[in-house]
Amino acid sequence: MADRSSKKINFVKGVNLALHDALAADPSVFLMGEDIADPEDGGVWKATAGLSTKFGTDRVRSTPIAEQGFVAAGIGAAQAGLRPVVEVMLMGFITMAIDPIHNTAAKWRYMTAGRSSVPITIRTLAGAGSGVGAQHCDQLESWFAASPGLKVVQPSNPVEAYGLLTSSIFDDDPVIFIEQASLTGKPVRMDVPEPGMRIPLGKANVCRAGTDVTVIGYGAQLGDALAVADELAGEGISVEVVDLRTIAPFDAETVFASVARTRRAVIVHEARTMFGPSAEIAAQIHHELFGELAAPVQRVGAPFTPVPASRALESRFMVGRTDIEAALRRALA
Repeated sequence: MADRSSKKINFVKGVNLALHDALAADPSVFLMGEDIADPEDGGVWKATAGLSTKFGTDRVRSTPIAEQGFVAAGIGAAQAGLRPVVEVMLMGFITMAIDPIHNTAAKWRYMTAGRSSVPITIRTLAGAGSGVGAQHCDQLESWFAASPGLKVVQPSNPVEAYGLLTSSIFDDDPVIFIEQASLTGKPVRMDVPEPGMRIPLGKANVCRAGTDVTVIGYGAQLGDALAVADELAGEGISVEVVDLRTIAPFDAETVFASVARTRRAVIVHEARTMFGPSAEIAAQIHHELFGELAAPVQRVGAPFTPVPASRALESRFMVGRTDIEAALRRALA
């Protein structure tokens, strides 16, 4: 799967190419996770397809269904100087490994006064839309963004997935890398990036310039925000769209500069609104720019409930373009 014969890639291929190129570039990189080797079909989402055949099962290791065990093993390997990329099949399952992630990986650099680091990347799939119920769909980025020492990354398209994952693998701090379920199923295809291309962590991207209101978000909601911005442009409404890329640490400088120009902001994500990342970002915007804002910051996210298994209820739970447009109109009212 990891060849470059095709000139276009979808989201899963972007992840697969990033893993392939990192394995090829650095012998300290290895992968582990449930069913990721080719004898087990290259993972449930096929993001690791072909990699164990090329690099061997010593470097692309399928593990038992024991998240706490294999995530802790990856953290130990990172402490010993390797660069493991550990796949937790679904973000709901990452709760099984919260202790080694929060109490060891996140705190290790601080506890060793900077003398030691944990260069591990933990990939996981999150988000609703596939009807598989409450225990398989959670967007838990706010949990990890609140853990000092962790970096939390969520890409919005195939090229971003490649560049951000490459940077995550070669970062010396632990990274939670979130792949959104609604993106893995989309047919969006983009030009293949150059081998080793990196997108810096902690740096947001102004992917559409505007003057009337700023939308701040990440992941699949960026595509929806851009589509809504296109529609509103027909009414003479100019929407700036900022892709955070990295949720923790978030790029406050870029966000503040954008909102200072437009004087209005809408923050959108699939995670629940209550206690979600938008709460902290909105608080900081209000604190920094209170005297300059023309309207309160609007927030768009999921309701404070588990993800429903019912398709009808799940569609109501999920954030969509209608929600983003309504928030933009509230900000502009």
